[in-house]
This record gives sequence, C-alpha cells and structure tokens, in this order.
Amino acid sequence: MSDQISMRVNAGRLASLTGNTVRLPCKVLRLSDDTAIVEASDGGQVEIQRKNIEVTGTYIEVVGTVVNASSIKALAAIPLDSDGELDMKLVNDVIELTFESRFDKIFPRYPTHV
Repeated sequence: MSDQISMRVNAGRLASLTGNTVRLPCKVLRLSDDTAIVEASDGGQVEIQRKNIEVTGTYIEVVGTVVNASSIKALAAIPLDSDGELDMKLVNDVIELTFESRFDKIFPRYPTHV
C-alpha cells in the first residue's frame, strides 16, 4: 500500500520527499503556459510543472511528483475554491500534525530508508 500514498505537504516538506507523489494545497499566484507559481500553506512558493494540466480556481490541491525542494511535476490539480478564502494557516496546522509520530496509525507515511 505504501506505493499508493500521497501525503499532504507544505513547501518546507518538499526537500525530503523528492521523487514521491504528494498533495500540495496552495493558492495560485501566477500562471503561464506550462507552469504555475503557487503559495503553499506555510507561505513558501513552489513552481508547478503543469503541462496539459488545467488549473481553475484560486485555491487548488496539486497532486504530483516532487522534482526538488521548490518544484512539483503535476499529475492533477483539484479546485478547492468555495465562497471566500481558504484558511491556509489551519491547512498548514493540519499538515504539520500529520507528520507527528503520535498520528502514525492515522496518517501513513512513505517508507524511510536507513
């Protein structure tokens, strides 16, 4: 089952997850032809490689593969917009809780290699 995990992350968590599939809740700042610049829940900016991936809405969740500490290759972009703002501080607090060991049984993680 570990090959089907896609953890929710913020910009600060990307560096340790290169090559893994993740979910990045974020706010779209800029769009260009094949890329987007987004602001993650912790305030960090991330480049999204989005070739053939439609981005609609101000708030999205990018599902994709981590390329490096500041870039994700998108597999999908899911709109999160509702009537108003998304509380990104709350989103970030939840993301950080999922990395705490006391919640390991609830939120599975990627296998670590020693």
